[in-house]
Amino acid sequence: MSVYFDSLLAEYRTIWNNRALEAIGKNSEEILMEAIKRELLDENSHPRIRKNRYEKYYTAVKRVVNSKISQEAKLQLIEAHNQIMEELNEDDKGRV
Repeated sequence: MSVYFDSLLAEYRTIWNNRALEAIGKNSEEILMEAIKRELLDENSHPRIRKNRYEKYYTAVKRVVNSKISQEAKLQLIEAHNQIMEELNEDDKGRV
């Protein structure tokens, strides 16, 4: 399973080549999922210009679809984005 996420993380890095990905003491699955979560929460932007997660989801998926990575990697990255989106939505439900 590690090789699977190693290659998927490598594909993710080709799309977001300037993105800092924290790797200390974490496996490739953890790094990828945390990067997607930060992306959807727009934590890489200044707080005054942040977009909501739905806008970020749309632009992230659009960027994945328009990338030059393999079709399989595109589907896997979109599935990872879906998973994180669902987790964020469940977190919101738990807070209400």
